[in-house]
Amino acid sequence: MTTASETRTVLKVSQMHPCFSGAAHNKYGRLHLPVSASCNIGCRFCRRAFNTDEDRPGVSAGILPPDGAVDTVRGALELCPEITVVGIAGPGDTLASDSAINAFRAVHRAYPELIMCMSTNGLMLPDRAEELVEVGVKSVTVTVNAVDPSVLEKIVAYIVCDGRKLTGRDMSVLTERQLEGIRRVSSLGATVKVNTVLAPGVNDSHIGDIAAAVSLAGAHIYNIIPLIPQHELAHIEPPDCGMLQSAREQAAKHIDVFHHCKHCRADACGIPGVSDFSGKLYGGAMETVSLG
Repeated sequence: MTTASETRTVLKVSQMHPCFSGAAHNKYGRLHLPVSASCNIGCRFCRRAFNTDEDRPGVSAGILPPDGAVDTVRGALELCPEITVVGIAGPGDTLASDSAINAFRAVHRAYPELIMCMSTNGLMLPDRAEELVEVGVKSVTVTVNAVDPSVLEKIVAYIVCDGRKLTGRDMSVLTERQLEGIRRVSSLGATVKVNTVLAPGVNDSHIGDIAAAVSLAGAHIYNIIPLIPQHELAHIEPPDCGMLQSAREQAAKHIDVFHHCKHCRADACGIPGVSDFSGKLYGGAMETVSLG
């Protein structure tokens, strides 16, 4: 049974989170803190990088130390008072290290009124769901690109779980842990969005199955992201508008669908589609480390 507190959290996120609500998209701002460098899965479409000219996930100007998070939030609010959300979305995976949780803890203590949001591949989500809620995280985005092992291995090359590198059908543990993580964190009151990268010829006929599975697990909203051809999937053409619309229609049979994603960088700052303050905010030297 949904509690009154959980209902209020979902309502607040739906009204004030520009990445969860179309109505909030051009009204409220979000800040991404690029504190998470490492990753624990190898997506065939993902190429993480440090630069200032690519507008896509997995990219930031550098890495922000977690102990610099509060000062960065303060600076971001001075540049863009409309910011309602502080998120962590890489450039690696948010739960592959302790950096994100440490940053969230400090920011939530200093700015409890802001919505704490994170994106993850979900591999470690079951283990850290309770801890995330304890440090103030109210919304979680989980990237789920397949729920069938035969599709998963076409879009993910490997995962690293419990110190072991898994490939092929052994990677089905990723799907199991993603769905369990969604169940746990949603049962604790967090609002859950699922992202799926739509890769033509890879998972385009699988969208309905993914949407049904994540909805059953407790996800609240679903977002389909067009593939950016690069890395091992550089040869695949991105989906056209017709394919994207068809995928959204399949997903909408099972779950509410978000239509306004902007492929945000891991160091984004401002109102999506309206303002961009990341250059001013992160214009100074940041740490660069090996992205592995």
